[in-house]
Amino acid sequence: MTVIKNKEQRVGVFIDTQNLYHSARNLYKARVNFGAVLKEAVAGRKLVRAVAYVITSEAGDEKLFFEALSKLGIETKTKDLQVFYGGSKKGDWDVGLAVDAIKLAPKLDAVVLVAGDGDYVPMVEYIQSFGTQVEAISFGKSTSGKLRDAVDDFIDLSLNPRKYLIGMK
Repeated sequence: MTVIKNKEQRVGVFIDTQNLYHSARNLYKARVNFGAVLKEAVAGRKLVRAVAYVITSEAGDEKLFFEALSKLGIETKTKDLQVFYGGSKKGDWDVGLAVDAIKLAPKLDAVVLVAGDGDYVPMVEYIQSFGTQVEAISFGKSTSGKLRDAVDDFIDLSLNPRKYLIGMK
């Protein structure tokens, strides 16, 4: 599929916040500038909806972060961190993000996945099967090669990390 980006396109942006957060922290010891990432993802097109999937921690100190996302026009969907017997923890939104993207895709010209996780490949292929363009944006150094191959367009935040990070040393 040829990648089309024009100002009339209807775009939905789906952000795997944990995925991007951990990539930025592990690769650059910095935080993500979600405003810059959203601007890059939308690329001057008509934003229909932007959703960030976030995990609330045991301490619950994410309120300011959630408010900052909201001010950028990003809706937040929250889920509590799961703590298992023995102390192991789990927090992800992969299925919820995929279901939302699939449900909204028929109303969009492009779905932008802000994540680098290869687990999203089946979702990408399904959405593409009914003609919706699927793009991904994440740090290339931590992005699945299978995801990069599956999407119609990939934007590598690692090519200009200072533009997309806060507190990079």
